[in-house]
Amino acid sequence: MSEPALPSLRETIARHGLDARKSLGQHFLLDEVLCRRIAALAGDLAGRQVLEVGPGPGGLTRALLASPAAAVTAVELDRRAVAALAELEAAFPGRLRVIEADALTIDPASLLPAPRKIIANLPYNVATPLLVGWLRRAAALEGMALMFQQEVAERICAAPDTEAYGRLAVLSQWRCRCTLLLRLPPGAFSPPPKVWSAVVGFVPHPEDPGEALFRAMERLTAAAFGQRRKMLRGALKSLGDAEGLLAAAGIEGQRRAETLTVAEFDRMARVLLGRGGGGG
Repeated sequence: MSEPALPSLRETIARHGLDARKSLGQHFLLDEVLCRRIAALAGDLAGRQVLEVGPGPGGLTRALLASPAAAVTAVELDRRAVAALAELEAAFPGRLRVIEADALTIDPASLLPAPRKIIANLPYNVATPLLVGWLRRAAALEGMALMFQQEVAERICAAPDTEAYGRLAVLSQWRCRCTLLLRLPPGAFSPPPKVWSAVVGFVPHPEDPGEALFRAMERLTAAAFGQRRKMLRGALKSLGDAEGLLAAAGIEGQRRAETLTVAEFDRMARVLLGRGGGGG
């Protein structure tokens, strides 16, 4: 399809006074080739409904609109960016919807029809809480391609018995197959952040654990990694009867959290839920 003539991203930024703000965790990706590469890494978008969070001036948004996605819904908190994106919305009638909202309050399943994918260069300051919220609702998603600080991306994809392995790895890998797809240097962004960034792909596992088991896993991993240098029998005391929990799951109490596999955490979470430890 022929694309409408649009101002350059830098022109859009200048016209709308859209300087990146640290308070909003903004680092804009203006390289069109990289934006299209990220859209391509998200897999087949034909007929998919795409949710983008924190689009800023719309570099990735343009790449998504150039894809065969059925439609793109962009959620943006910055009013300056909402005004800039209105031009894109007008250029792509029926294919782009811009919503001024805090993405932490958005439920993708209520906002978009299936099949749904989330593709976003996430604002640094809310990337982790956004991810955990989407992992909770992963059964409603076909997949995600999300950009984080590289350190966070590596924590998501980390293997047991490594320094980066922790709560984020367990929650992410419990709900999804996670793949580090692309690393980007600071110079790819405006303004350049102080660290590298990376795109992680998420494909949800078929089984939906449900809300109660997800809460149990959150409680379990918070306790286990909250005092990660302690043996599990000590770290899990806050959950009550740590020895009984470990014995029922077949896990030795002298082990430490970072040595457990995701499957072992799953066993413990199910025991915890079974004894009424799912939390509120």
